[in-house]
Amino acid sequence: MAMTYDFLVESYETERVKVLSVWSEFEDDDLPVRPKPDDPRGRSVHEHMVHQCVSEDAWFRTMLGVDVGAPPLPPQERRLEFIRRYAEDSSRRLAMLRQTEDGWWAAQTKFFDVTRSRAWVMTRRLTHTSHHRGQQMAMLRMLGRALHSNYGPTADTGGLMQDHAPTIYAYASVEALLRGEDRGGAKSRLPGAVDRAVTERPD
Repeated sequence: MAMTYDFLVESYETERVKVLSVWSEFEDDDLPVRPKPDDPRGRSVHEHMVHQCVSEDAWFRTMLGVDVGAPPLPPQERRLEFIRRYAEDSSRRLAMLRQTEDGWWAAQTKFFDVTRSRAWVMTRRLTHTSHHRGQQMAMLRMLGRALHSNYGPTADTGGLMQDHAPTIYAYASVEALLRGEDRGGAKSRLPGAVDRAVTERPD
């Protein structure tokens, strides 16, 4: 029987894929890079990965009561190890979320210094993750990297939706991503960037 909050479980399932897809676009040498090299206020790529793993683990354990029983960080903090660690932990969280019922989601829990429903907390968690992922995608552009789709078309898949640009994901699944990155990368081919600014503004 369908659950009222199935959409939150489904959203988490897709959000974890988006996180891993963005991480796969970076290279090992990118980890120490900051938006502005001499300004410590902007997280490095490495610090973004640490934050995602540690923050999500803390939110799920302390606010949602979902504990995967594993350390949030990999023993060796390298790009591929972060990908593997987050893939495994988020898979376990997803499996636990699939066992929940409406009453669990509607129940109240502590969100820092206020009380909210678990559904409310999960919504905030999803937006928190997408906020930081957007920052990382901006950093990929600063580094001159190509971007596969994360939601829809990108400049590297052909431009805007109204240009009939396709959505091209880097990998078809998390399993394909792990296999591909373990071999040094096997992302979907991109047609190449369009030769103009990707904007809704007329010329």
